[in-house]
Amino acid sequence: MNKKKFVNVMLGVLALLLIVGMAYQFTPNVGELFNRKTGTPALTVNGATVTVEELEAARRANPVLASTDTGVLGDDFKTFVVAQQIQQTLVKNAVKDIRVSRADVAAKVKEVREANQLTDNKKWTDALQGAGLTDSSYREQVRQSLAIERRVDEIKKGVPAATDAELRAYYDLNTDKFQTDARIQGRQIVVADKAKAQALLKQARDGADFAALAKANSSEFADRGGALGPIENGVPRPVAQVALPAEVGAAAFALTDGGLTDVTESGGKFYIVKVEKYLAPAPKAFADARTDIAAAVNEQKKNAAVEAWVAGLEKDAKVEFKDLNWKVEDPTVATIAGQNIPYSKVIEQVVNNQQFTSLLQQVQPEQASQLVNSILKPQVVQQLLAGYAAPTIAERLKLNLTGTRQELAAGIAAYGARNVKVTDADISDFYTQNKAQFQTPASGTVLEASFKDQAAALAFRNSYDGRADFAAAAGKAGGTVSERGNVTAGDGKLSEELNAAVFDARSLRDAGEGSLSDPVKVGARYSVAFVTDLKPAATQPLSAVRAQIESQVLAQKKSGEGQKFLDAQVASLKPKDNLKTVLAAQQKRVEAAAPKAAPKTEDSSGQDSKAPATDSKTPAGSSDSAAPPADK
Repeated sequence: MNKKKFVNVMLGVLALLLIVGMAYQFTPNVGELFNRKTGTPALTVNGATVTVEELEAARRANPVLASTDTGVLGDDFKTFVVAQQIQQTLVKNAVKDIRVSRADVAAKVKEVREANQLTDNKKWTDALQGAGLTDSSYREQVRQSLAIERRVDEIKKGVPAATDAELRAYYDLNTDKFQTDARIQGRQIVVADKAKAQALLKQARDGADFAALAKANSSEFADRGGALGPIENGVPRPVAQVALPAEVGAAAFALTDGGLTDVTESGGKFYIVKVEKYLAPAPKAFADARTDIAAAVNEQKKNAAVEAWVAGLEKDAKVEFKDLNWKVEDPTVATIAGQNIPYSKVIEQVVNNQQFTSLLQQVQPEQASQLVNSILKPQVVQQLLAGYAAPTIAERLKLNLTGTRQELAAGIAAYGARNVKVTDADISDFYTQNKAQFQTPASGTVLEASFKDQAAALAFRNSYDGRADFAAAAGKAGGTVSERGNVTAGDGKLSEELNAAVFDARSLRDAGEGSLSDPVKVGARYSVAFVTDLKPAATQPLSAVRAQIESQVLAQKKSGEGQKFLDAQVASLKPKDNLKTVLAAQQKRVEAAAPKAAPKTEDSSGQDSKAPATDSKTPAGSSDSAAPPADK
């Protein structure tokens, strides 16, 4: 069995930290996650030992943490590893009183074995050994995982149900989450022949009764005059976009002012839709949305209870370092509302940030640390300050908000943006400034004929009238033909030169059912394109995209106003941001701990040479260069 797959399965069973929201972002080796009872003590957490081997394994297991163990980032990563191991140990210690039967453990182990075709005892033993485990050690970890699950379930079950005031507050600040779907009242004509569909569309545009045309010609809903929904009170019942094929629905729902779609093909059929009335999305009534609101708020309250449980464990933790190589500095990076935020919380957010992960793949650790210290860490500190301040702010504003720190902060921002509106000028400005976003590029079906010289290409272009088969005619004229298929302007299927010729109407001339481009030089040869089904570039009118723009602009304005309000509320609590001081002290500490360059000596030839390092006190395999000095 594939070891990586087995490791992933193990992690799925051992929900040790995933349950309480502290899972690593990368898949570690399962054997290295376990609480080994042997090894070199590095620190104790409320009396429970964490070994050097566990810490080193945790660092190796995460690709980000393993990327460097020197410099500022190396110091950050070591602090993160220690903080995470302390957190894990606290959680494991907190569930020692939870009883899990052997039968429950056996059932979970059986589930894993069956899911991974490991019912054979030898295969099971081999898989465990490959992950550095025995059957008994694995079962102990399963027991521990189940104990955590049960404790978390107990905590969640003890959370009182959301009150009406909490439900109403959530609804008032999140009406965009409880919207009806856009709907249309309309009719359709569906036929199997494109030419017939085009003829029917012309009749409809010339004023013919659409319902009568549908009754006489449509293969669907003819009995009700093509009505998309059953007739109620003399008009079709409104339908959502999912009631139509994807292409047809997109065309119909773009007609927010009503009207006729072009003939639209889907599934071998040809559709014409007449939109009689467009019904924009609208907030659901509180009563209609109550079930969904209650589910969201109750989940937030449960999340908050688990967060508070973990925070309580951390608050009461007593940590003693046994190996000074693993002693870390975790100073207070910021203070607000009587709460201290440890620096390790900042590093946690940095390590789990996807942009940081990408940055490490592009630049050296030293450069990455400079960027992170100047840009990312200051942002993280502000986010943490808002989260830690959120309960105090919500209470001061008398808001019936629920959730974790960050959920409360988001609720406060939503409250600050509750009165934001979008004006016609906002919509018009956005459309003008982002018109390219609403453009459909030109497209067509292309055949390319390539000739050895310009004269041959030009002669063929001038002689071909579109009556004969293009490939045969081009081949007879000495050209080589390539089918490029359906091409969209700029999609890379054509050379830049031919793409420009194909989608420039000035270079095309009619040839039967298609058009011919001018000859253009492509590499050492000359090409002529034959284009059919050519559709020019088009820009959707403002009326067709108004609803989309309004939603986008409203979200942007709310985000800006909400953040401004939240920042002002946080500032009113007079937070203290120590990040610059913490980073300066860290830099000084890291530089002091770094190995000193060997002094230069002059050899017998008169040339400088470096003396070899002779520090025999540094233990083999240690990461002493990244470790802060021990307290005196």
